[in-house]
Amino acid sequence: MMSFGKIRATARYLPEKMVTNDDLAKWMDTSDEWIQSRTGIRQRHIAEAENTSDLCFKVAEKLIAKTEIDPLSLDFIIVATMSPDYTSPSVACQVQGQLGAKNAMAFDVSAACAGFVYALATAENFMRGGMQRGIVIGGEKTSKLLDWQDRSSAVLFGDGAAGVLLEASKEASIIKQMLRADGERANALTAGFRLNNNVFHESPEISTALVMDGRGIWNFALNDVTKSLKEFIGEDSVDYYLLHQANKRIIEKIARKTKEPIEKFPMNLMNYGNTSAASIPILLDELVEAGTLSLNSNQKVVLTGYGGGLAWGNLLIQL
Repeated sequence: MMSFGKIRATARYLPEKMVTNDDLAKWMDTSDEWIQSRTGIRQRHIAEAENTSDLCFKVAEKLIAKTEIDPLSLDFIIVATMSPDYTSPSVACQVQGQLGAKNAMAFDVSAACAGFVYALATAENFMRGGMQRGIVIGGEKTSKLLDWQDRSSAVLFGDGAAGVLLEASKEASIIKQMLRADGERANALTAGFRLNNNVFHESPEISTALVMDGRGIWNFALNDVTKSLKEFIGEDSVDYYLLHQANKRIIEKIARKTKEPIEKFPMNLMNYGNTSAASIPILLDELVEAGTLSLNSNQKVVLTGYGGGLAWGNLLIQL
């Protein structure tokens, strides 16, 4: 009999250091009013000595503690990130080693802000193939990718990680999925370019910091993402929509375009900024902790991620 992935636990970890809009205004030509009016963001967490693998390991530790399982029983660890510590090893392998989960396969998914949706869909498909238990984490230290003098991008992002522990179930939790990409618009958001320098070739000077076409991403979210979300929902009844937390105005406009009440679109970006692949699982864990969402409640929730790639995707989950 085919098995499916069921969310048994959620967890999040945010670095201790908090940076407010007023803090940024001390060395950057910006202001709290300018940032809040355009994005809704008030503050964000920034990792200092910690790297992406450290943030993700803290999440994995919390998931193990909550469920009291043996790390050796894990079949997989998948980390969604665009800010790994290294090109190799993967963040997932680093977490696997620290956790002592030596029976788990481990790899990263690079789909930027759609990463957690892509990773969770991938994990579900592995579980339909017979795997019994695994961890999916979205984790980012985007702060190391930024040009901290560029107010158009540096004010938007924050660091953090969150994830879920999945266990096999006879009943499907991820009811349906839709994953999309458009590489023809890949240059709308780039980060971490690796120079092609060697003894035979010298690369031209190209920025390695995060560079974003703000207007292009805005149009992408309100056109492509909204259109696919409306198509994805169809006639399904949805309790909550957990959208990638990038911009308050984008979420409000998507709510209007889908003709759903804004109350179904919870937001926490004001406290964390855009945490890329971590934003959806951070929000999910906060809502579970607050009691707004309950595991094993049969609530129907849509997860929608979108961003660099360009990549986007939707999952309909029954908790």
